[in-house]
Amino acid sequence: MPLMAIAVPSPFLPLPSPSPSSSSRCATFTAAASSSSSAAAAAVPAEPHPRPREFHYPRADPSVRWPHLKLDDLLGPPQFPAPAPSTPAPLSTPEEPDARPDPPEVPRTDSFETLESKQSRTRAKKMTKLALKRARDWRQRVQLLADQILALPPSALVADVLDHRRIQMTPTDLAFVVKFVGRSSWARALEVFEWLTLRCRHAPGPRLLAAIISVLGRAHKDALAAEVFQRCNPDDGGAGAAELSVQVYNAMMGVYARTGRFAKVQELLSSMRDRGLEPDLVSFNTLINAKAKAGSLAPGLALELLQEVRRSGLRPDAITYNTLISACSHMSNLEDAVSIFKDMQASECQPDLWTYNAMISVFGRCGMILEAERLFRELGERGFSPDAVTYNSLLFAFAKECDAEKVERLCDEMVGAGFKKDEITYNTIIHMYGKQGRLDLVVQLHDEMKNVGCNPDAVTYTVLIDSLGKANRITEAGKVMSEMADAGVRPTLRTFGALICGYAKAGMRAEAEHTFHRMIRAGIKPDHVAYSVMLDIMLRSKEMQKAMVLYRSMMRDGFRPDQGLYQAMLGILAKGDDDGKIDEIIKDMEVVCKMSPQEISRILVRGGCFFQGAEMLKKSVSCGFQPDRECLLSILDAFAASGMQAGALSLLEFLREHAPDSNSLIMESSIVMLCKNHQLEDAMMEYNKVKMLNFGQFGQSCSLYEYMIACFEEAGFLWEASQLFSDMKFLGLEPSQGIYKSLISIYCKVGFPETAHNVVDQASRAGISFDDTSVSVTLIETYGKLKLWQRAESFVGKLRLHDFIDRSIWNALIYAYAESGRYEQARAVFNMMIKNGPSPTVDSINGLMHALVIDGRLDELFVVVEELQDMNFKISKSTILIMLDAFIRAGNIFEVKKIYNGMKAAGYLPTMNVYSRLITLLSRGKRVRDVEAMVVEMEEAGFKPGLNIFNSLLKMYTSIEDYRKTLEIYRRIQEAGIELDQDAYNTLVVMYSRDARPEEGFTLLNDMRKKGLEPKLDTYKSLLAACCKEQLWEQAEELFKSMQSKGYRLDRSFYHIMMKVYRNSGDHSKAKNLLFQMEEVGIKPTIATMHMLMVSYGSAGQPQEAENVLNNLRSSSQELTTLPYSSVIDAYLKVGDYNMGITKLMEMKKDGVEPDHRIWTCFIRAASLCEQTNEAMLLLGTLGNNGFDIPVRLLTRKTESLFMEVDHLLEELGSLEDNASFNFVNALEDLLWAFERRATALWIFQLAITRNIYRHDVFRIKLLKMVLTCIVLHKVHVVVEGLAIEAFSLAGAVFCVMCYYLALDLVPSSSAYWSKQWCRVAEKDWGADFRKMSAGAALVGLTLWLDHMQDASLQGSPESPKSVVLITGTAEYNMVSLEKTLKAYLWEMGSPFLPCKTRSGVLVAKAHSLRMWLKDSSFCLDLELKDTTSLPQTNSMKLTEGYFMRAGLVPAFKDIHERLGQIRPKKFARLAILSEESRDKVIKADLEGRKEKMEKLKAKAVVRSRKPTRFHRKWGFEEWMSSGKNAKELWLLSRRFLACCCSSPDYGHLEADDPVGWFSLGFWPVKSNWLHQWNKANLSLSTQKYLLAELFLRPSV
Repeated sequence: MPLMAIAVPSPFLPLPSPSPSSSSRCATFTAAASSSSSAAAAAVPAEPHPRPREFHYPRADPSVRWPHLKLDDLLGPPQFPAPAPSTPAPLSTPEEPDARPDPPEVPRTDSFETLESKQSRTRAKKMTKLALKRARDWRQRVQLLADQILALPPSALVADVLDHRRIQMTPTDLAFVVKFVGRSSWARALEVFEWLTLRCRHAPGPRLLAAIISVLGRAHKDALAAEVFQRCNPDDGGAGAAELSVQVYNAMMGVYARTGRFAKVQELLSSMRDRGLEPDLVSFNTLINAKAKAGSLAPGLALELLQEVRRSGLRPDAITYNTLISACSHMSNLEDAVSIFKDMQASECQPDLWTYNAMISVFGRCGMILEAERLFRELGERGFSPDAVTYNSLLFAFAKECDAEKVERLCDEMVGAGFKKDEITYNTIIHMYGKQGRLDLVVQLHDEMKNVGCNPDAVTYTVLIDSLGKANRITEAGKVMSEMADAGVRPTLRTFGALICGYAKAGMRAEAEHTFHRMIRAGIKPDHVAYSVMLDIMLRSKEMQKAMVLYRSMMRDGFRPDQGLYQAMLGILAKGDDDGKIDEIIKDMEVVCKMSPQEISRILVRGGCFFQGAEMLKKSVSCGFQPDRECLLSILDAFAASGMQAGALSLLEFLREHAPDSNSLIMESSIVMLCKNHQLEDAMMEYNKVKMLNFGQFGQSCSLYEYMIACFEEAGFLWEASQLFSDMKFLGLEPSQGIYKSLISIYCKVGFPETAHNVVDQASRAGISFDDTSVSVTLIETYGKLKLWQRAESFVGKLRLHDFIDRSIWNALIYAYAESGRYEQARAVFNMMIKNGPSPTVDSINGLMHALVIDGRLDELFVVVEELQDMNFKISKSTILIMLDAFIRAGNIFEVKKIYNGMKAAGYLPTMNVYSRLITLLSRGKRVRDVEAMVVEMEEAGFKPGLNIFNSLLKMYTSIEDYRKTLEIYRRIQEAGIELDQDAYNTLVVMYSRDARPEEGFTLLNDMRKKGLEPKLDTYKSLLAACCKEQLWEQAEELFKSMQSKGYRLDRSFYHIMMKVYRNSGDHSKAKNLLFQMEEVGIKPTIATMHMLMVSYGSAGQPQEAENVLNNLRSSSQELTTLPYSSVIDAYLKVGDYNMGITKLMEMKKDGVEPDHRIWTCFIRAASLCEQTNEAMLLLGTLGNNGFDIPVRLLTRKTESLFMEVDHLLEELGSLEDNASFNFVNALEDLLWAFERRATALWIFQLAITRNIYRHDVFRIKLLKMVLTCIVLHKVHVVVEGLAIEAFSLAGAVFCVMCYYLALDLVPSSSAYWSKQWCRVAEKDWGADFRKMSAGAALVGLTLWLDHMQDASLQGSPESPKSVVLITGTAEYNMVSLEKTLKAYLWEMGSPFLPCKTRSGVLVAKAHSLRMWLKDSSFCLDLELKDTTSLPQTNSMKLTEGYFMRAGLVPAFKDIHERLGQIRPKKFARLAILSEESRDKVIKADLEGRKEKMEKLKAKAVVRSRKPTRFHRKWGFEEWMSSGKNAKELWLLSRRFLACCCSSPDYGHLEADDPVGWFSLGFWPVKSNWLHQWNKANLSLSTQKYLLAELFLRPSV
């Protein structure tokens, strides 16, 4: 194919499309050429005219002349001529045409060997007169023909000129025509060469070949030049084969040398020798230039090339030396450059201006400004005048050091010497200012450059773009690129590279990628830097597909990524588990990059491909390489992190087998692997084993000890780390700074600051200093924590002698003083810092506050804060938190709230920790409202309560017995999905135990055990006590035995609870056995223990056993109180042996123990149970004879002083333990009620409420009405401690006492207290709560309550609720059931109260029925409590079957219930008032009627079906659930449903608080979203259970 067919112009300069005429002429020329030659000639493409001249530096390469650009580091090998002085022109003789200069193009230097000597060989044969004449005008003829060719229009052909030329030309002349034309248009020159080749019909001569090859090489058309060379090479069989001379080879070598293709130049040099051609000096100069352009002139290689020239029999000339020095300058190889310069001087080759310029350049590049200036001066002394290159070289040296002053002075000198600032000068200065970031001067110089007519070139624009990109002004850099294109300057590789780097730095990936593709479209091949930058951009963007495409292109173009890029690529591929691409890269590194297996393994490991790295490590070891320590440790670390212990062991075993010389490293790696796996004990064992074997050089590595000490320190194995340090010292290893630091930290952690101080001294003696102050601070802080503030003070004093004391050290000293509460010393340091510096910081202030806190001087905190504020110190949030924390720990809620409010006012927002601690404190103080407000505030601030806050709330609500809110908190914890911890479980179990719900407590206890959490002993104790109260004897015993089996160390209280359990269950033998168990575990029984045992015997009716226990106590010489005696006396009194009880009382007095409230309570309780009055009086008389006659006087006499005596007695008993006043009042109430002293009982009842013995909310209306009645009806006059008041009745006296205590503020005032109680009535709260009262007290309260309800019913105000509830509870008091007692009393009166079917211990009556009964019933005609005029002969009450009942009613009660079973109260009341005979008749008639009715039904054979209850009816439940109504309708529906369930016999037997029964029906669990709706509706537990029952009975719901 003709060469012109592929000769196309640069793609950066578009060509206009050829015209039709030009196309036809091309075709004509082609046809003519084809007829005369077998080689086809192609038309030359049209080229714009005039064509813009490419940027070219005739003197030097810019990368060498302006090394401050660092373009080699940025963009790779240079593309411009070197900044060396111009090649001196060889001498020629114009008169001799054969001596015309035709130098081969040598890159950078443009040097050539003169042809004078060569042509002289043929001068004698060819020299004629005609030749001499022709030689004189050859230049004019050549220039004339060249101008004619260049004047052709783009569509014309050179044949139009050459075919019709009238001037005779020699082949040499035609070669010069090609060269002259090629200076302006390489395409026209190639066309001329093609014409000459075709027309002459013979191979072109060497001179012509050299000329065209040089033209194409100068135009960077390397491919065309190579094709011309190959076509003319006879070895390749080209059609145009010609004789290749040294000159042709030199020209082709020059083409390759321009682009730094050293391998090609070397190949041509070998080919030349193979052809028998001896390389000349130009050949070697070209080879040297190619090596320099390749950028791979290693140190020493320049000298080797120089020796190779000499070995070839040639004498290096100035060009050789200058080329080598320029190459060394380009590589900043000062040593070789100086050596070559000295060799040049030694070989008597005189340095020229180029030589000095190159040496000035190399000194400048290496930063030796003084040497460069010396050479500059020496240059003038040797007769040389500096040229522009000289000035620019020295200018670069000054610019590199950013010495702007010298740069400006040299510029002025350069201008004064007659040299203008050229592009090089401006580019050098622009880059200097750009490197300094002075972009204003950069722009100014750029404008100045254009104004003086010095057009910016590609380097100028490149420098400007690079400076803007580095200053993060990438948008302006892009505009400069556009300006460059508008100016007609073609961007170079470096230009594109600078812009790509700028985009990469700014993170503009898309713009960088666009610029890269634009560069490729412009015909510029990316170099190594461009590829690397783009590859790095792709990798950072995680675009691995594009990165791999770019990587493959990079490999095809002969560029290799550096190790950093390989590591980045492998790291991304490893994360994506793309093993295929990883294997491809590994193959490229092996085959293409020729990397060793060891190097590849290191790259793989650093890139995260540990398993491939392990395989490559094995391969490298198999190839004879020693394993790399860092690489091996990284691989083992990866195996350990992946849990592949077997793989790590296999690798170590392989290395032991194939790398025996590295056993020391292998053993160290094994120990390090164990350390990384936190198997420190195994690592220590392995270390000791290897140390004992003394294996090789093991243990000689300081890094191993440093790593082991660091691992052991981190894991807390401090003593082992200290032992390792001792081993190091024994082996003679010098510890590193890191080891010294670790040892100091270790000794400080174990509390040996003196030893740490000694280590500091050792390090100082070893010449190791610690740059930071952390070591000193750690040592001072440790001294402070151990209260050794004197040592800390001394240490700081020594530091002040040698070094300046840093602020952190002063702060550490302040904290050392603070730890000992030495505020005055800390304040002295603080003041010294203010005076001498450094100024105090927040840490300094916090240290002062900490000192006051430690010293307990909390009151002074505010004083110090005020002082600091006066000194213009701002109080930080951390300081406020220290104060807050101090007062929180002190429990001072008032100050805490004040500081908290001040903190918020100062703009410091509380953190979650602050909220948590505040809520904990307030919860501990039971500040419910404050806690709830704080929780709301915390949630509004965006914080969600954590488990610690919920635990505080649980404990607070449990402590105040608000179990409903406790359950709400528990529900919130479950909704939040938070798992309960040990504290939460313990609190909830205690709550359920206190709420008499031990079953739920056991459920939580089981959940707790399943999660591996162990309850606290207090939790067990609460649950055990709850089982005792709820009579869950078996569960209590099982729980107690489980605690014993688990080895809990139970205290005495657990055994006391179990004694109560056994006593209440009647198993007294087990109670006795507990004494032996207590002694076995080392718990000595106390008097309280014996008392419980005696009470147990007394309950079992075995007073003799109780007395035996008492006798044992008496014989033990222990100091006894009335407690054991009361147990024995009570045991005898319970069995009716009153004489023995009195006897034991007398024995007690003989033993020196005086009777107290316990004895009084025993006798009063026994008297209340006596059937005969004389028996009761006997017991009470005994008390009177022993100094306590109040009970007798209350039964027999009424005196004004009696009331005050009782009041004072209750006041004294109120301060005693064991509920003394409560038990005494309950016994007294039973006595007064039993012997019909009920007005007196009422007075005692009211006095007990006043003294807080009974709760104020016994019933909702209290006793206000009675007091007001006293005000109206009675005029009272008594003397109460000097207060004269008239009194005419007992009620009046009661009123006097009440007024007296109101005056003393012992009870709430009437305006506040009583109005509050009436408000409760107005709120329809008519209930009453009689729990924890004795039977007599409850009957007094019940009668009084009925009286108040009767008045409210008659008056119609206040309005009553729909139902009225009386709470009796299910517990027994002194073996008497309160619930049964009140039921018997109400049944006797025919009341409408009935037991609640959903709750035990509750009596419920409809309000309407209650009002009607109170109005109409004859039993309610007179509810006033009165005293009988005289004592009855017998007790009016009788204890039967565990409850009190009117003595006269007992036979009737038994008769009715035995014959009729359970009947309604009204029917019972009617039967009870009948005489025995009448009652018998009515009962018989009732029974007969029932019998006849059943017989009639049987006779008719009719089975009456049960009327379906409302529970089984369809009432639209499914429809309602699907309609999505609100919670209120759900609540109404649940009430309706509850009514259905209560009336249903199928479910009416289930109690609301009996979850076992409900669970057995399968009603649990339920869907969480339904439960959430019910919880929002505030449904009761029973309502929820019944509603759940209906839901599960209907599968469709």
